Amino acid sequence: MIVEIGHFALVLALALALLQSVVPIVGARRDDAALMAVGGPIALAQLTFVGLSFAALTYAYVISDFSVANVYENSHSLKPMLYKVTGVWGNHEGSMLLWVLILALFGASVAVFGRNLPASLKANVLGVQGWITVAFLLFILVTSNPFIRMNPAPFEGQDLNPILQDIGLAIHPPLLYLGYVGFSISFAFAVAALIEGRIDAAWARWVRPWTLAAWIFLTAGISMGSYWAYYELGWGGWWFWDPVENASFMPWLLGTALLHSAVVMEKRNALKIWTVLLAILTFSLSLLGTFLVRSGVLTSVHAFATDPARGVFILMILCVFIGGSLTLFAARAAQLTQGGVFAPVSREGALVLNNILLTASCATVLVGTLYPLALEGVTGEKISVGAPFFNLTFGPMMIPLLMAVPFGPYLAWKRGDVLGASQRLMVAFAAAIVATLVAFYLTSGGPVLAALGVGLAAWLIVGAFSELVTRARFREAGLATGLRRLAGLPRAAFGTAVAHAGLGVTLLGIVGVSTLQVENILVMTPGQTATIGRYEVTFDSAETRRGPNFTELVAHMTARKDGEVVAKMDPAKRLYTARQMPTTEASIVTHGFSQLYVTLGEESERTDQLVVRMFDKPMVTLIWLGSLVMMAGGLLSLSDRRLRVGAPKPARAASAAPVAAE
Repeated sequence: MIVEIGHFALVLALALALLQSVVPIVGARRDDAALMAVGGPIALAQLTFVGLSFAALTYAYVISDFSVANVYENSHSLKPMLYKVTGVWGNHEGSMLLWVLILALFGASVAVFGRNLPASLKANVLGVQGWITVAFLLFILVTSNPFIRMNPAPFEGQDLNPILQDIGLAIHPPLLYLGYVGFSISFAFAVAALIEGRIDAAWARWVRPWTLAAWIFLTAGISMGSYWAYYELGWGGWWFWDPVENASFMPWLLGTALLHSAVVMEKRNALKIWTVLLAILTFSLSLLGTFLVRSGVLTSVHAFATDPARGVFILMILCVFIGGSLTLFAARAAQLTQGGVFAPVSREGALVLNNILLTASCATVLVGTLYPLALEGVTGEKISVGAPFFNLTFGPMMIPLLMAVPFGPYLAWKRGDVLGASQRLMVAFAAAIVATLVAFYLTSGGPVLAALGVGLAAWLIVGAFSELVTRARFREAGLATGLRRLAGLPRAAFGTAVAHAGLGVTLLGIVGVSTLQVENILVMTPGQTATIGRYEVTFDSAETRRGPNFTELVAHMTARKDGEVVAKMDPAKRLYTARQMPTTEASIVTHGFSQLYVTLGEESERTDQLVVRMFDKPMVTLIWLGSLVMMAGGLLSLSDRRLRVGAPKPARAASAAPVAAE
């Protein structure tokens, strides 16, 4: 009965979404306050029904109700409770329901936190959000219904894909969807503004918090997904340029450009057309990622195997929203003015350069991702575009971008002074030189690219905080006054510095693991010792163990450094009995910012031998630590009252003052 309630709640949510997609927009067209006000309550009611539907599906998983086809195909009675819950979104149907739940959550958030928005803009935003919700609710109910019953009900389920039975999958998809779907608000603001034909600096201030929140979540989702693939798949890499990885990375690149472009629009009332276009394209790439994952056109550990009908339905959604929004943009663009004029050398100019490089980088990733699919569709020829292409195209565009980042905050609006900014960055430049020389010395003269990469990371980190020190004016005002000035700076200033420094930290980790990593693959027998980088690893013994829904072969190993034991390691190969699917469980030891990484390969012909793969990974944890620092910077900016308040309406007390005076 609960399952049927969940299905019925989803149908009611669709009816509410249809109302939300029509009534507020009609009210905005007629300037009818009552109709415009309907959007908020409908959005909250819609969230309630979608939440009820999601709770019903979760309940079916928790009690192992195998009469529900979705539960039968993706769960097992012996599966740990945590993975029963995460199994709700570990499949196509459940993950789409999670997608719609987050979509409804963002719509309700606009209804609750958008009190300062003009009534017509808020109504149009909720209406556009309603259009998106209608499309995806129809997609679920028509092609991906998670509540279909089976009669008779099977006694046991087929279990969840073993590589998804991990704590990382309890975190990664929700965070990623919060980022993907969060950009739907930026999209809705852009389309709503185009419908009204009015875009100004206030619009940029209203859209920035939503864009920033989506960017934070997407950063977290990509980072968590990278780390999950790193330790769960047993391959030892942190990024593969997999098409599905690229599908999440492209909205992140354009979302970053959108954040910086919105700053120019808010401060200088410039780049209006470009900012609106970025808002449309960012969410369009989120939709494209959804199509790539669920259409069946890709073969990836991240992709859902689905039937072509679902892909066609999502392709129709893409055509409607991407094509429709771009058509509206083309119709309205001629009526929009660009706003403030600025010199090429200025803060606006620096942010435009940022946008150009980020957009061009996104375009290279898009081409590398879609070209093999297009070629196969046209000629039937299959090719693979991998890391060499992306490293040779994406990397060179990132270098000038990273070099330019510290200059931006030092340049004045409208017209800047490069020489003056360079003089203020002398400390950062000196730190970069010292870091380069130290890295060159510690690596015994090579590789040179590693030393230069370390220097660039130091340039980013020190340059990010130099601007805060400059604004505090410690040299002129003294330590005490400088500290007071530093504490009085807006949180957004700290957020910008921290986010840019986080980029430097991630770069340092990428350089370290890419250029200094040591790998050793060998066949080992009990009692044998192998050397990997700074460590000696001894294979002590092996045993077979049984888990709740798997069996595993575990190798017990001891890692030593300079003759002293530093860790006991237990890499394993698991076999999940329900699906007869093997997985690799890596054993990872963290020492400082580096890691010793050991996995088991395929079993050798002799039963007393195991194939072992070992890595010594210098500074690898800085990759994900840098992501956390970037997220912290985003949260600091989001906590800035100026950003949270947005463009407020005039205070009621102020408007009442003249009346009182009379």
